[in-house]
Amino acid sequence: MNVAKVYEPDLYGQTGKSEELYLQAKEVIPGGVTANIKFFEPHPIMMERGQGSKLYDVDGNEYIDYLLCYGALILGHGHKRVYDAVFQQMRESGTTIFGTPHVLETKMAQKLVEIIPGIEMVRYTNSGLEATMLATRMAIAYTEKPKIAKFEGHYHGGTNEFLLSVNPDLSEAGSETEPKAVPESKGIPDYFRQNTIILPFNNLEATEQILRKHKDELAAVILEPVQAGFIPANPEFIKGIRTITQELGILLIFDEVKTGFRMSMGGAQKVYDIVPDLTALGKVLGGGFPVGAVGGRKEIMMISAPEDGKDILTTGSKNGKKEVLFHSGTYNGHPTVLAAGLATIEVLEEEGQMDRLISATHMLRNQLEMVYAKYGFDMQTVGMGSIFNIMLTKEPIQNYRDTIKANAKIRKEIDQKLLRLGIYTKPLNRYSMSVVHTGEDIARTVEAHETVLKQLRR
Repeated sequence: MNVAKVYEPDLYGQTGKSEELYLQAKEVIPGGVTANIKFFEPHPIMMERGQGSKLYDVDGNEYIDYLLCYGALILGHGHKRVYDAVFQQMRESGTTIFGTPHVLETKMAQKLVEIIPGIEMVRYTNSGLEATMLATRMAIAYTEKPKIAKFEGHYHGGTNEFLLSVNPDLSEAGSETEPKAVPESKGIPDYFRQNTIILPFNNLEATEQILRKHKDELAAVILEPVQAGFIPANPEFIKGIRTITQELGILLIFDEVKTGFRMSMGGAQKVYDIVPDLTALGKVLGGGFPVGAVGGRKEIMMISAPEDGKDILTTGSKNGKKEVLFHSGTYNGHPTVLAAGLATIEVLEEEGQMDRLISATHMLRNQLEMVYAKYGFDMQTVGMGSIFNIMLTKEPIQNYRDTIKANAKIRKEIDQKLLRLGIYTKPLNRYSMSVVHTGEDIARTVEAHETVLKQLRR
């Protein structure tokens, strides 16, 4: 089977219009991108349309898409069921949004309560970031303790309290057993460094020591049960964290923005058989639209319930203490978004759908590992469910510090060459699979990797 068109060695040579439009964007958008993660060298590729498992750029090049909007598009681009649900909602409702309660809010909440173990009640937000922010606010309000603990290498959105020690320079990051809070951005006040405790992922003994030391001030531990969507927690580690947090009266928050509906229909918590106190969702939940949700134990979630139909902005304080956690948002529970999300979940719930998706993911992983071994590259695929990453090392990958052992320079070169062969993910990023990736897509992808590896071995 032929690989997609082989382009000129210079990436600029095949994406000239992308370069031109990127330079225009830089005149009116800082850095030419609306999110820093969208940038890569020599310039990001401007896409024009998508269909199924494919993306098409402004220069007419076709790509098999493994970025899938950072995993959100589990049904691929332009899925008919999602389109039909969206257009039906707008036609029948006569509007894109009510600004009032509506039945789809309840219908989606009922579905989440049904399929995700740790969810008894639900509140909606407009992004995964908003969901993690709300979850930590709830934890602090519920426990009346001021600090949050997060793990080194875990990303929970670009807000001050979480944008710490995601990709820290190890010269500043402290020891493996007592990592320090290292800001990932300018503009983060020292307050957040002082009130966010950093933990070592997949190291239960060291994590327990830190939690016991700070137990009286920690409201919650938040973690990605699968770090960055592809480094799974060791089962004994995550079970130990659940036991310790329960003993110490610290809430456990699972950030399942990446893993929700990608490890299983019940998320990573279903796979691990762990029930967190709160769960943050996003990405797949919106079917390609901006979305977030927080779900959890009823007694925690109820602190956001308005008293007597009013919220704290109208009721003020009671005996000098606000009794309700304030949560709002004009677009929370957007009907168009929830229609798309419900359609996505319905497709994923079809018999055998998730099994086929995960099976196809393992097929691609296995074939890639065989090709890399054939050409003498130290490589392993690391992941769970329908997400994985390619790590150019044979050393075990358990946490952020282990990822630094991988050969990122060669991986980046491989990814750049793959772009020329029509295989798309942002260089160094993980691979996300969709239900519409075909056997032909997998074969083309493996053949493209082999073409690149042959070039590198010459």
